[in-house]
Amino acid sequence: MNTTSCPPGSSNPKADKAFAPQATAVSTSNVATTSCTAPASACLLAAIQNGAKSEASINLYAGPQTTSVIANIADNLQLAKDYGKVHWFASPLFWLLNQLHNIIGNWGWAIVVLTIIVKAVLYPLTNASYRSMAKMRAAAPKLQAIKEKYGDDRMAQQQAMMQLYKDEKINPLGGCLPMLLQIPVFIGLYWALFASVELRQAPWLGWITDLSRSDPYYILPIIMAATMFAQTYLNPPPTDPMQAKMMKIMPLVFSVMFFFFPAGLVLYWVVNNLLTIAQQWHINRSIEKQRTQGEVVS
Repeated sequence: MNTTSCPPGSSNPKADKAFAPQATAVSTSNVATTSCTAPASACLLAAIQNGAKSEASINLYAGPQTTSVIANIADNLQLAKDYGKVHWFASPLFWLLNQLHNIIGNWGWAIVVLTIIVKAVLYPLTNASYRSMAKMRAAAPKLQAIKEKYGDDRMAQQQAMMQLYKDEKINPLGGCLPMLLQIPVFIGLYWALFASVELRQAPWLGWITDLSRSDPYYILPIIMAATMFAQTYLNPPPTDPMQAKMMKIMPLVFSVMFFFFPAGLVLYWVVNNLLTIAQQWHINRSIEKQRTQGEVVS
């Protein structure tokens, strides 16, 4: 009988940097030869005669992928956590979330603080976009007058609108930037919540007893829909009737989708919407005040 084995490894798990054993055996009439590449500190060539015995020990971790635990078992073992294709963003995002949790002691409030930090970092970019949207909202009566003046003449209507945007220093695409900036954060946080065992059965407030599962009473998705409806009233009304209808339907569609999302992710979106509403309301009020004083600034 031919027996194939790998020599014993080091007693220090972290010293054995190669954590994926590989062995091959080639049998002859009398001898089986084996080669091993892991653990790195114990890789040797060994020849075992027929009928001989050999023993090997391998360090094996069988437990939850808690980052603080697996990072101390072996070098880079925390990379076993699957953050998908956005690991380059989800991993540092969870690191920051974990640091906030170590300070605050509650994952839900850590998500709230993380949302505030992200909002503050993106503020210089989103502020310019929201100012452009506020100017467009203030210019809505002029846009409506252009539509009534040119009627079905779409070409003349578009030219007049573009001239108005130029005169008022409005970027008609500026409103897209805040949403585009939030997409990588949203996807990264989704994978961070999905792959992190730390948030499983982690409570927040009252009815939220597990941030990794959906809201059992759908309260957060309903609040999210309400905040999205509030944002539509702060945003400039779309000139296209079809777009206007879509803007009214989108909050309902998103709220239904978010019924099945982790509560922690919905919490992030709700807090982000509330901060956006406060920011937009302040900017709209500032622009309207400047217009009444005849001091429109860019």
